[in-house]
Amino acid sequence: MSNKADKITAIKGMNDLLPADAHLWEIFENTAQSVVQSYGFQQIRTPIVEETRLFSRAIGAVTDIVEKEMYSFEDSMNGDKLTLRPEGTAGVVRAVLEHNLVYEGPKRLWYKGPMFRHERPQRGRYRQFHQFGAEAVGFTGPDVDAEMIAMCRRLWDDLGLENIRLEINSIGDAEERARHRVDLIAYLEQHQEHLDADAKRRLHTNPLRILDTKNPDLQAIVNSAPKLLDYLGAESLAHFEGVKKILDANAIQYTVNTRLVRGIDYYNRTVFEWVTDELGAQGTVCAGGRYDPLIEMFGGKPTPAVGFAMGIERLIELMKGAGDTAAPRQCDVYLVHQGEAAQMQAFILGERLRDAGLDVILHCAALTGAGSFKSQMKKADGSGATFAVIIGEDEVANNTAVVKAMRAAEGEGQQQTVAFEGVVDYVVDQITCGDDCDHDHDHHHHH
Repeated sequence: MSNKADKITAIKGMNDLLPADAHLWEIFENTAQSVVQSYGFQQIRTPIVEETRLFSRAIGAVTDIVEKEMYSFEDSMNGDKLTLRPEGTAGVVRAVLEHNLVYEGPKRLWYKGPMFRHERPQRGRYRQFHQFGAEAVGFTGPDVDAEMIAMCRRLWDDLGLENIRLEINSIGDAEERARHRVDLIAYLEQHQEHLDADAKRRLHTNPLRILDTKNPDLQAIVNSAPKLLDYLGAESLAHFEGVKKILDANAIQYTVNTRLVRGIDYYNRTVFEWVTDELGAQGTVCAGGRYDPLIEMFGGKPTPAVGFAMGIERLIELMKGAGDTAAPRQCDVYLVHQGEAAQMQAFILGERLRDAGLDVILHCAALTGAGSFKSQMKKADGSGATFAVIIGEDEVANNTAVVKAMRAAEGEGQQQTVAFEGVVDYVVDQITCGDDCDHDHDHHHHH
C-alpha cells in the first residue's frame, strides 16, 4: 500500500483541464479556428521542444524570457541543449524556413497549443499556458496588419466578449529605434536618481521596456520621455498611416499608445495589443505585430511577416464573466437496460444509433452493480439526454424498446413502444422533426 505522503500532485503552475470547463475551451478553439479559416489561414503544428539556440537567437539572449523563464535542459541521451517553447512564433518561422513554405508564395498560418515559462505562479499566470496565434509570412503591406486586427475583432464578437479595446503603435525600423534609443538613454540618465531597480537594470540593455513600467512613481518621467513615433522616417510613417486608414474605413476603434513597445528585438513597425480591465492589472489578452527582420536573423532571405498570439486561459476567464457558459447537452440518447439479454440488445442498439450520427450513452455497470431501473432513469435524466431508450425483459421478449422523451415540453415524459428494428428511424425522426419541435439540434453533426 502506498502511504498518504506519496500522493503525487500536479506541478505548480501546470493545471488540469477538467471536463466541467472543457466545453468552454472547445467553444473558444472551434470559434477561433473558424474565424481564421474565414480569412484563408491554415493550421501548422510544430514540436513543443526545440533547440535552445532557436529561442536565444530569436528572442535575444539578454531578455528575461531567455535568462529566467525558459525551461531548458540537456538531453541526457546525446547532450543536445533543448527548451520547452516559451512562445509560438520562433518555431513556426523555423518550420517555414526548414520546409521552404514561402517558396510558392506568402503563407497565412495559425497554431494553438501549450507554451512554457518558469514564472512565479499568480492569478492568470501559468507555467504551462496555452496560446492561439496566427502568422502571415511574405506579405509586406499595411493591409495584412489590418487584417490581423480585424480577425481579432471578429473573434471577440463571435465569442460575445465586449470590453476589449485595441491599442496600436509603430516602433519603426532598427535605425529609427537606434536613434531614439540614444536620446532615450540620455534622457533617462538625467533622471537616474528617480529610477527604480528594474529600470536601472534595463537602462543600458533594454531601455524601451522602461516605458512600459507599471510603477506609478515613474509615470511622470516616462510620459515626458522622447517618443519613438517622432523618430520614424517617411516609409515607416506611411505604413502606419496605411494601417490606420484601413481600420478607420472598417470602423475598428483604436487608441494610438505611443508607449506600446516590445521587449523582443525582432519586432518592427506595427505593434498592437488588445487590452481589458476585467482581469485586474494584467490586462493584455492578445498581442501582435510585425517582425520583418526575424526570418533573415534565422538565415533566410529577407521576408516580411506579421502575427499575433492570445492567451487562451485569460480569454476563458473573460468568457466565464460574459455569462452563458452552461455546458451543452451531453447526448441524444441514454440507454437503460435490465438483465443480460437486454444489455446485449442495448449495446447493439447503441452502435446503430451512433451509426446514424447520434451521441449515445450506454448505462454501464459500476462498483454498486448494474443499477435498478429507477437509478438508471435518474442517470438518464442527469445526462441531459433528449431520449431514454429502455430495454427490459418484456422488451427483449417482444423485440421492442420503450422510447421516452426526457425533455418533452407538454405532456411531460411521453413514451412510445417501438419495434426494435424501428428504434433508430423513430429517434432520428423525433430529433430532426419539423417546426412543431423545439429541440436545438444544430449539432447534427459537425464531425
